[in-house]
Amino acid sequence: MIDVIRAGRLNSIQDMGRSGFRHLGICQSGALDRIALAISNKLVGNAIDAAGLEITLGPCVLRFTADTRIAVGGADFAATLDGRSVGPCWSIPVRAGQTLKLHSAKKGMRAYIAIAGGLDVALQLGSRSTDMSAGFGGHCGRALLDGDQLTMAVPNPASSPIRCAPRFGVRAPDWYDLDTESKYAQPMQIRVIPGSEYALFSVAAQRAFWKSVWTLTPQSNRMGFRLSGPELKTKKSVDMLSHGVFPGVIQVPPAGQPIVLMADAQTTGGYPKIGVVIAADIPKLAQLRFNRTLQFIECNAEQARQELINETLYLEQIDRAMTWLHPEKK
Repeated sequence: MIDVIRAGRLNSIQDMGRSGFRHLGICQSGALDRIALAISNKLVGNAIDAAGLEITLGPCVLRFTADTRIAVGGADFAATLDGRSVGPCWSIPVRAGQTLKLHSAKKGMRAYIAIAGGLDVALQLGSRSTDMSAGFGGHCGRALLDGDQLTMAVPNPASSPIRCAPRFGVRAPDWYDLDTESKYAQPMQIRVIPGSEYALFSVAAQRAFWKSVWTLTPQSNRMGFRLSGPELKTKKSVDMLSHGVFPGVIQVPPAGQPIVLMADAQTTGGYPKIGVVIAADIPKLAQLRFNRTLQFIECNAEQARQELINETLYLEQIDRAMTWLHPEKK
């Protein structure tokens, strides 16, 4: 069992989300930074889609009532276990009675805690993720609260060598170290494929979309990241029927300020789509903090596919690096 001593502001149980239900109005949900969750799960011997904790901003305090193993990935929250530092992307054994504290994020926005075996919550529509807008999944369909108790699932016996190993870690993708905090920081570069309504926007709006520096506003949430910048105008008034949308789509409402749809986004929308953030860059975008800046970089579908291949290769490197824990696999 895990006792939630201090839940934080918006922390929840997430896995890789739901698929196949958008035609019923069920959103994807799942980790905003799915790479960080995948890394954390690998480091404790879980499948990459096991349910873990998504920690937003912090602070958060958890106490474990049984021996287990954890890994903390994503943003560096200066985590400590009974006062001893837990580095980002490190896998560590935990003893019953120990307390994990996540403080404020030094960089980035979200951390992911994986527990050996994952969290034992009900599988609903193929996922254990929390759909907070609909109120189901995860723990009681909501963000964690002080006093909650979470049940740990039974680990896979095949992961025993990992659970018994001394603490170890892997190197996280370089972009977790991006400096987005100082006034001298460069805008985060996010790659985008032009959307199906791109041609409806004026030439000036198209140019502004690519050339401008956009600011992530505090009105952003798991549904959508609202950006502030120059007004993007269409060539003429656009009256579109509502149609299917998905995470990564960049909609432009009449006010001309883009919204990037994220994991909890609605399944339909009626605003013109100026672009789509490639899947490989959504985890990076999920780590951008409020009032920080980004710039869109144009790319094509082939580049987007290659980045997903690179992502898979990176995760396979982790598997290879961990073969020392499984001598029979060498």
